[in-house]
Amino acid sequence: MEDKKYVAYVGTYTHGSSIGIHLYDVDVEEGTLSERKVVPVNNSSYVVKSKNGKYLYSIADEGVAVFAIKPDGDLVPINKVDIDGMRGCYLSVDNNGKYLFVGGYHDGKITAVHTHRDGRLGRVFDGVFHKGIGSVAERNFRPHVSCVATTPEGKYVCAVDNGIDQLKFYRINTVRNRLELVDILRCKRESGPREIVFSKDGRFAYVLFELMNLVGVFSYKDTGKSPEFELIQTMETLSDELDSLHDCAAAIALSPDGKYLFTSTAGDNSVAMFSIDQEKGTLTKEFALPISGEYPKDIALFPDGKHIAVVNHESNSITTFTIDYEKKVLVMKGKPMKVDTPNCILLTDISV
Repeated sequence: MEDKKYVAYVGTYTHGSSIGIHLYDVDVEEGTLSERKVVPVNNSSYVVKSKNGKYLYSIADEGVAVFAIKPDGDLVPINKVDIDGMRGCYLSVDNNGKYLFVGGYHDGKITAVHTHRDGRLGRVFDGVFHKGIGSVAERNFRPHVSCVATTPEGKYVCAVDNGIDQLKFYRINTVRNRLELVDILRCKRESGPREIVFSKDGRFAYVLFELMNLVGVFSYKDTGKSPEFELIQTMETLSDELDSLHDCAAAIALSPDGKYLFTSTAGDNSVAMFSIDQEKGTLTKEFALPISGEYPKDIALFPDGKHIAVVNHESNSITTFTIDYEKKVLVMKGKPMKVDTPNCILLTDISV
């Protein structure tokens, strides 16, 4: 880890003073970020790296913007593609790096795009609009795809629908270039599933439920014909229950060693840490503590697992903390860093 260099990319909304992706140098040992520059992108609400680590994809008003990552982490524009729909909110790549998937919160759509070896994004080869009626009036009863993730073995693409309380699973038909629906996981009404992550060994899935402030623990396996999920536990993300109606679970992340799960909750404005039983996949809540910011929309663990960065959307700040696993506390590192309307953070190795 001493020979590696890390940077952080923070995507922002640009209707205020911010103009795009903020680039930070990362001091892993100290657990701090130092802003270097800002790369213009219209409303960079989510970013993800290519599988080979050479390119960065970003949500943009125009669709998806692609950048080459220079040896020092700086970004050079390559191209942009229209996704034939409203602006997306989430990006992911498949296990082989051949496809980019876009989650559409505003139009309830999952979009699949070809990638090219030179970094360019190609054409949209399929897009599926979710259908159905949700149960929460504030969300207009419409589908909202809030996350897209590939299952561990790479066979299925999971689209988490925050609006209709479902996880839909697709298989890519490479002959017809189509996303084919193979299964649906129906969650509790008004639970608002927001994001999914899988355990390092691929045997368990953790689903963050925004409206119920819960993490659902599922066993996972591929039956050969479809993915199979079984709910085995739910755990609350809140630090208290005094005002849970105005709280919403916002982000979820695994520690680099896969032994801990972290969540953030807006309203409660806290980060929770759970230890993971490596055999059973179940969670034990270790703490849920305040993060000195408002609406912690995203979180990122430092590569040594000893520090965490929290992106606070409403207070226009980033806060970093040392994680004391023995005392089960967070220790703040310096003052909050100012950045206008931050939305996501990617802390990544650029030593490729």
